[in-house]
Amino acid sequence: MKKNIVNILAVALVAVGCSTSQKATKVANVTTFKNSITPAELSKHLYIIADDNMEGRNTGEPGQKRAGEYLINEYQKNGISFPKGATNFYQKVPSEFMKRGFAPKLNDSENIWAFIEGSEKPEEILVISAHYDHVGMKNGEVFNGADDDGSGTVALLEIAQAFNEAKKQGVGPKRSILFLHVTGEEHGLLGSRFYSENPLFPIENTIADINIDMIGRRDTLHPNTNNYIYVIGSDRLSSELHTINEDVNAKHTQLELDYKYNDRKDPERIYFRSDHYNFAKKGIPAIFFFNGIHADYHQSSDTPDKIEYDALAKRAQLAFVLAWELANRPERIKVDRDGK
Repeated sequence: MKKNIVNILAVALVAVGCSTSQKATKVANVTTFKNSITPAELSKHLYIIADDNMEGRNTGEPGQKRAGEYLINEYQKNGISFPKGATNFYQKVPSEFMKRGFAPKLNDSENIWAFIEGSEKPEEILVISAHYDHVGMKNGEVFNGADDDGSGTVALLEIAQAFNEAKKQGVGPKRSILFLHVTGEEHGLLGSRFYSENPLFPIENTIADINIDMIGRRDTLHPNTNNYIYVIGSDRLSSELHTINEDVNAKHTQLELDYKYNDRKDPERIYFRSDHYNFAKKGIPAIFFFNGIHADYHQSSDTPDKIEYDALAKRAQLAFVLAWELANRPERIKVDRDGK
């Protein structure tokens, strides 16, 4: 009898140990989920998003709407829905909102949003953003915008898929994540401004914005390597955001983090030129990942065959592991700086 009790206890301890081990393995699977973001998948999506059929994805025009339909179909195929409180994947951005002086009138357009609800703090929202518009066509020539910002657009798809796989395996994010494809960036950061002024969730519940705009190429300042990324804005509002990004990069991706364009005296003023800025203006910590300017920027030659998909994957993986940390850490990151 005593021997049987001992045996039963031993089996129970083994079972508890196995259960604990499985939980630990699940937590550690951030690497597995990160590695699901692959050059092949990114390439597959980008050759469609930056195809001539999309006609350069100009704001509110048929090509951009076709690109939006592709994004929505991919989210639906992966079982990722639109946010709670919304009726579909579209946030309509009216033409009147985008009116600017004597500039040509833009058609009505849409931000596109997808959503993974947090398991423990669903009311706290992490936004991951990229603009899916480009400059359209000129003189019958298609400006495909493979890097700008097809690269960020497809990165969002892959990051969302990785988080969704984690959720299916029981280790989804503790905070909610809004994947926000914004329109009208090329005409003045219009879609992100519309969202920041008309948020689906209270803006004070947004813990941070990770913005991805051009991450598929290398610039002239890095001719011999693509193992880098420009990091912009991470230290403007939250010292924690800056430190966390450096920590997860050191642990998971080992990219060279280049802060050239984060210099307050940067003459290019890149910090003010992408969609994260509309979140930062609202006091939300924001970080912008960027590969720099190259010869094909805003040219018809910005095509998907020129993308360096290994670099695109690694940079998207950095955005993913940063988002993983921000979504799962015990406390939301603090705003401890003035934004200047």
